[in-house]
Amino acid sequence: MARAFLFVLDSFGIGGAADAERYGDAGANTLAHIAEACAEGRADRERLRQGPLFVPHMASLGLGKAAETATGLGFAHFGTDLVANAFHGAAQEVSSGKDTPSGHWEIAGLPVRFEWGYFPDTVPAFPADLTAAMIREGEVPGILGNCHAPGTEIIERFGEEHIRTGKPICYTSVDSVLQIAAHEVHFGLDRLYEFCQVVRRLVDPLRIGRVIARPFVGETAATFQRTYNRRDYAVPPPEPTLLDRLTERGSHVIAVGKIGDIFAHRGISEERKAAGNMAMFEKALGAMDDAGDGDLVFANFVDFDTEFGHRRDVAGYAAALEAFDRRLPEAFAKLRQGDLLILTADHGNDPTWRGTDHTRERIPVIGMGPGLAGGDIGLRTTFADIGETVAEHLGLAPGRHGTSFHAMIGGHA
Repeated sequence: MARAFLFVLDSFGIGGAADAERYGDAGANTLAHIAEACAEGRADRERLRQGPLFVPHMASLGLGKAAETATGLGFAHFGTDLVANAFHGAAQEVSSGKDTPSGHWEIAGLPVRFEWGYFPDTVPAFPADLTAAMIREGEVPGILGNCHAPGTEIIERFGEEHIRTGKPICYTSVDSVLQIAAHEVHFGLDRLYEFCQVVRRLVDPLRIGRVIARPFVGETAATFQRTYNRRDYAVPPPEPTLLDRLTERGSHVIAVGKIGDIFAHRGISEERKAAGNMAMFEKALGAMDDAGDGDLVFANFVDFDTEFGHRRDVAGYAAALEAFDRRLPEAFAKLRQGDLLILTADHGNDPTWRGTDHTRERIPVIGMGPGLAGGDIGLRTTFADIGETVAEHLGLAPGRHGTSFHAMIGGHA
């Protein structure tokens, strides 16, 4: 039986979403705008990176062609020579929103057809009864923030008061999320996690997708720094996903990064986490070594989104893409006859765009498999086609959503 490896470059959109205007994102294009900035020298940074965007291994899988499929724009500078067994295309999201759970659930074969709950961009952002319940049931002296804000900015604004008062910093964004920042030492990491679990229960009736623990360290606004002990508390998927179908059959699903959190730890056999994209890549390589017949390794590389997209750091995003690309041959070398590797994304986060939030974009669907014919899979009308392709490759019966493109890339190796 085959194995499958699904790597999500968190927020690496390629523009062209048919409904981008509805989200205020018409024209957003994470890949194109990073590449444009690099070509014009606007992403040069001393001791980090220089010159045009250089991602030859993703280009050899058809990244440029995927971008052309998504937008109709040419990406000839990425080259046209593809490796044997490579396939390429793009996918349009049908789920509501442009958030992490919607994107990942849809990739795993379950589009989100309902509307998430959101908090208004007002001060205060949270309903008074929710705030009162958070304080009462979370046993805290109050909360700080209670508004829309970027994470690093709000910690700078309220971090010192948080240390002084013991009040957690609670904030939101245009996503269906309630984030809680607290100091790992002065407030306590375990206490933060426990408080988030209380809040998760309180926001369930409001259909809020995630409650996120955002721990930080440091003693002053100038030294505060978020740590990698983030934890997401997500709503469980309302139907079985690809992960549930695999584990129910007896296959092993290894979740790398925040995948387990996104799926409320359902359908997961084992979770492996690390701090940073490169450490995460090491975990993914180890999982590839350990995966057996019929198994799935599902990895998320979150730094593209949290460290560079939200912070509108074009040079940092470009350097992260180039660093990821340099590691890809190590993953290629671990592929056996019958394996399938797919690289994709869950949404966009154009670092040149206004604001600091995700952008509604199509995503790349590129990859390879020894023994496959490869080729052009075109524009997929839902991310769920990715999950259905993995399902067919691993010998599962078709699910309720999405259409496999497995036959288009050569069927079983």
